[in-house]
Amino acid sequence: MDGNATTRHKNVALLSVTSELAQRVTTSDELDRRLQPVLKRLKLPKGLLQRVAGVMERRNWSDGQTFEAAAIAAGKRALDEAGIRPDQIGLLINTSITRRNLEPSVAVHLHDGLGLGSAALNFDIANACLGFVNGMNLAASLIDAGQVDYALVVDGEDFDDVQTNTVDRLLNGDIARRDFMSEFASLTLGSGAAAAVLGRADRHPEGHRIIGGITRSASQYNDLCVGTVNGMFTDAAGLLKHGMELVVHAWRDAAKDWNWSHMDRYVMHQVSDIHTADFVKSAGIDRDLVPLTYPTLGNVGSASIPITLAQEAKTLSKGDRVLLMGVGSGINTAMTELAW
Repeated sequence: MDGNATTRHKNVALLSVTSELAQRVTTSDELDRRLQPVLKRLKLPKGLLQRVAGVMERRNWSDGQTFEAAAIAAGKRALDEAGIRPDQIGLLINTSITRRNLEPSVAVHLHDGLGLGSAALNFDIANACLGFVNGMNLAASLIDAGQVDYALVVDGEDFDDVQTNTVDRLLNGDIARRDFMSEFASLTLGSGAAAAVLGRADRHPEGHRIIGGITRSASQYNDLCVGTVNGMFTDAAGLLKHGMELVVHAWRDAAKDWNWSHMDRYVMHQVSDIHTADFVKSAGIDRDLVPLTYPTLGNVGSASIPITLAQEAKTLSKGDRVLLMGVGSGINTAMTELAW
């Protein structure tokens, strides 16, 4: 295939991956209680979030917590675990969907908070829930090209306002059943942060090699999921149908160059039971090899994959093959192989 849809990295390793979880837990039962008036009026049953999405709870920031501070904390811990000083970082990429303002970038606040050197390039990459994987691949390419020795990819998400605004709007007496379902996905969102340090594999034999992977796009479906600070509005059936079509197409197309049918772990973007089950069935993989965090953390946007990988890292052994798999609104998908 023409373009840059397939990438192979030569000398890049993941040196650390960390997560920072929000402290306040919001259960789906609690949201059911808050939404009881509208559920009753629309004749919708309680427990939709649990039964349809498989989300039992999600995290929200407590008073005094911010997504920027959490991202900085995750970044500092990632540096410590990798044994890399802040002044050694040549590139910082922030991949957060969340931002408080259009400019300056979130990255400049993280750069300052992390105490990185003035020569460290820093910027944001925004690509819905796929941003962190895109950021890792771009950082890996720049390391392979000799532009930087070490890169830090960071993400902090705060969907608390989206959740609050969605609940308030759904309680409005004018909301119809169709409107409720178009905002259902907003109720699955959770907040959190993550970070990863990448470096040259030949300098860090203890690291986890980033082998490469593929990307694919079906941008004609760019209007199926549109998120703002006020809420996320989704054509759930259309997004599931066309998103899975793209992912399955990418999976089958990748078989020409990659052998991903027998990985030791499949770390997927965390969306719901339905999305996970559909892909597992279509790809013919063992569901026991797909770790899940959405039941207790919800969909944490671009931080979802690194948070899941960070939690799964302690169960991985040297030599294990890991596939990072994401799909983001738009629609885009990416799959990246790691050799643990």
